Amino acid sequence: MTFTTLRFSLFGAALSAALGLSGCSKPADTDITTDTATNTTVTTEKPAKTLAITQIVEHPSLDDMRRGIIDELADNGYIEGQNLKVNFQSAQGNTATAGQIAKQFVGDNPDAIVAISTPSAQSIVAATTTIPIVYTAVSDPLGAKLITADGKPFQSNLTGLSSQLPLEPQLDLLQQIKPDLKTIGYVYSPGEANSVSLRDELKKALPARGLSLLDIPANRPTDIGMATRSLQGRADIIYTSFDNNVASAFEAMAQAANELKMPIIASDEFSVQRGATAALGVNDYDFGRVTGKIVYRILNGEAVSTIKPEVMNDLTLYVSPKHAKAQGVTLSADMLKNGINVDNKADTKANTEADTKTANK
Repeated sequence: MTFTTLRFSLFGAALSAALGLSGCSKPADTDITTDTATNTTVTTEKPAKTLAITQIVEHPSLDDMRRGIIDELADNGYIEGQNLKVNFQSAQGNTATAGQIAKQFVGDNPDAIVAISTPSAQSIVAATTTIPIVYTAVSDPLGAKLITADGKPFQSNLTGLSSQLPLEPQLDLLQQIKPDLKTIGYVYSPGEANSVSLRDELKKALPARGLSLLDIPANRPTDIGMATRSLQGRADIIYTSFDNNVASAFEAMAQAANELKMPIIASDEFSVQRGATAALGVNDYDFGRVTGKIVYRILNGEAVSTIKPEVMNDLTLYVSPKHAKAQGVTLSADMLKNGINVDNKADTKANTEADTKTANK
């Protein structure tokens, strides 16, 4: 595979039209006037709303999605602490806690609930059929029983945004990074529907490429390091995608991969920042911004039943030559040219922080 164009969208035009990405028109219930004295635009504040947000666990990818949602709402007139009350709850990786949070949210009766991650979405959907729900960070809404085979939500109060990443480009990337690849190691949570679904997809797709899958279940974040080390001598590369247990303990996986000299290929930028060799996936913050557009429509008065679930498949290649070296591989010039080098971002951040400390002395 040649990485000449690594950003593409399967539903770009449709998504833009459906979510209003290309429009700049003012919301119907917002009065916009110009203060002639200061020549500034004045936007009348929207009526106060309440928003409940939950995610299965806190890690950088999901946190950045949540930040994108809040920023998108603020840009459209719903500002947290002013006319928007946000109740955020993390289940800390516990599905039983996710169920308790769902019951609490239903009792609070907010204007909308955002469920970030598959387990959280499943818990919220099981708890209410009336409060508007927006799911996000869900890679397989069909397998999670959030939508039907024809793309319709199972409940009239449900819609959302998923990222069903096409598998073939991911496999192309794995084989380009490791040309002699034979066996892919896959550490996953058997309790996450999205991770199980991906495992099944891999098992179906790999034989046609002459590849095999070694799947290692890990029920808790504390199991990730040991599960990764169990791949020693049995796999050539590690692939992970949208598994919250893995994301919660990603540094443990990266440390084990460094010891084994086995590259990790992920599906998000933060995993590369935290230790993966490369990732081909969505931008988490942008994913949150698009989710925020859906939430805005609901807070602005649209019936959730009229908002169709959408899919975002805008792929970006993220690379880390530093982590690649630690994991025993060298990235090609083509990848370095067409991917986003997260090492450069880290260096820039470190320099900025150093300059700030010096200036504050």
